Amino acid sequence: MTSNFGRGFITNLFLLAKHFGLPPEQAFYGAADHLEELIVPKQFEGTEIDTMVEQLRKKIFWHSPGMLDKEDAADVLKLINRLALAIDQAMGIKDPDVGKFD
Repeated sequence: MTSNFGRGFITNLFLLAKHFGLPPEQAFYGAADHLEELIVPKQFEGTEIDTMVEQLRKKIFWHSPGMLDKEDAADVLKLINRLALAIDQAMGIKDPDVGKFD
């Protein structure tokens, strides 16, 4: 069955990252749709990665568009970056880095 808003882990994280590459006042519209079928792989259940995914869900679900868009979008983007680094580390990359122009 085809998904309307993406299904998977990395796939949905990329879709979310695209949202938060938009101006903050546009970033949250539709972002929560990509959380519906965001699946945390079994090897990450109960880990820091799982905790960060739950934080991501809460930050996006609880956001009220039009209120603190800039601050909340920046927090979500930082969390996505931290999540990407944690995934790389879990996959054996010893020194992942998002770069200075993140």
